[in-house]
Amino acid sequence: MDSKTFDILANKLKNAPQSVLESVIAYVDTLIVPDTVSKTYTLTQEQQQLLDDQIHSDKSTYTKAETLYSDLKKKYDL
Repeated sequence: MDSKTFDILANKLKNAPQSVLESVIAYVDTLIVPDTVSKTYTLTQEQQQLLDDQIHSDKSTYTKAETLYSDLKKKYDL
């Protein structure tokens, strides 16, 4: 990182509370450290295909979680 970029970042964070600094450090760590999480599960070919198909699906057809929750509460009088 060049010194100008570092200076801009340092200037933005100089008065930040400790909690913000810790969040920034954690964020940078996740960017730098390679993903070492391994899957503890296996998917069938059909399950993997369902997930893969969702990647390319039209997001405008999705229902917002809040709307779904509200609709279910109304439907079941909760």
